Amino acid sequence: MDPLALDRQVCFALAAASRSVIALYRPVLQPLGLTHPQYLVMLALWERNPRTVTDISATLFLEPATLSPLLKRLESAGYITRARNATDERSLDVRLTSAGVALRSQAEQVPGRIVERLGMPLSELERIRDDLTKLIGAATV
Repeated sequence: MDPLALDRQVCFALAAASRSVIALYRPVLQPLGLTHPQYLVMLALWERNPRTVTDISATLFLEPATLSPLLKRLESAGYITRARNATDERSLDVRLTSAGVALRSQAEQVPGRIVERLGMPLSELERIRDDLTKLIGAATV
């Protein structure tokens, strides 16, 4: 067996799976007016609100320079506000607006629609997610 065969590479399988799955999200998220990265930011905020930019960046494994334009677009859409932290001027707080809170009810349909589009048993998808979470932990230094 060739150790450099493309089909033996974890990195290739992850990259191809990521692109394919994210592509399934595009038409599901489009009616919500969100891109996939924006959806991830909103998920983080629906989980805990408010959050700092630093906290969101760490949670989503995104560089602040990558996160900043996402936050600007979400703010322009009326879903979030950004403001300096009252006790620490270096920290920027991100908070959901009422429109951002309301969007959650529409977004609750997203996971089910993705599971439906994948056509795989939920238990198998949960196992894959758990395995990927372990992989992320092993790869994170």
